[in-house]
Order: sequence, then C-alpha cells, then structure tokens
Amino acid sequence: MKHIALGIAVFLILLISLSFGERIGLEVVSWLGVLFSWFSEHFYEITQTTQAYLYKNWGKVVLALLLTLPISYWISRKNRSAEPSTNKTSRRKMAIFLAIFLGWLGIHRFYIGQLGWGLGYLALFYLFTPLSLLLSWIDAVRYALMSDEEFALLT
Repeated sequence: MKHIALGIAVFLILLISLSFGERIGLEVVSWLGVLFSWFSEHFYEITQTTQAYLYKNWGKVVLALLLTLPISYWISRKNRSAEPSTNKTSRRKMAIFLAIFLGWLGIHRFYIGQLGWGLGYLALFYLFTPLSLLLSWIDAVRYALMSDEEFALLT
C-alpha cells in the first residue's frame, strides 16, 4: 500500500511541478536576485553598522559568545537524553517540514546528516530549480510514508 501511495504522490508532484515548477523556479530565482542585489548595494553600510555595533558593545558580544557554548552543550545533551522513539518521530517530522518548505536548497538532507546529498541539491537548485523543488517534495512524501525504523536507517 505504501508503494502505491508513493507512486501516486510522485505522479501528482511531477504533474504539479511540470505545470507550475518553471514559474515557481523563476519567481524564486528572481526573489533571490533582488535579495542579493539589495545586499550587494548596501554591503558597505551593513559592514559599517556592524563594526560600529561591535565597537560599542564588545562586552555584550564576548559575553554572548561565552554563554553560547555551555547553553548549546546543555541543549544538545538534553535532546540526546530524550526518549529515543519520540526523538526519532520528531526528527522525521522536522525533516518532512524542511523538505516541503526548504527542500529545494537541500536543507532536509543537511538536517539528517547527508552532506553530499545536501550539496547536490544546492548544485541542482543552481542548475535547474524546478527539479530541485520536485525532488524535495518527493523526499517529503517518502519520509512521511516511512516508518521510524526506516527513517532511522537514513540518519
């Protein structure tokens, strides 16, 4: 039954992507172009503002850096000590969420520890955005139809 549902989902995603994917890809690339052009135009102002803030508030920055390490360690330790089955389910749900909304950048693959696949998604996004979007939606469906044990084998 899972294979049939996966096949239907892949078919629908392909159909939607082929219908709307190119337009979505063009919009995403256009939006990113506007964002990067704004950043490049205001780069000098941003660096000057950052330097002024760091000069004025160097104590706060140092204190924040010193507090970041123990707090990050405590949070990661706390997450590891959580019940394994709940943690696996929440990781799978987060991977599904990331695949749906940020999968075109490969964020879901980075999240589950597949660095190579994540970089592949970034390269694919650069070369052909609609295909990257399509593959991320397929991953989201795959993760949703997997059991927790199957998902644990991916990570």
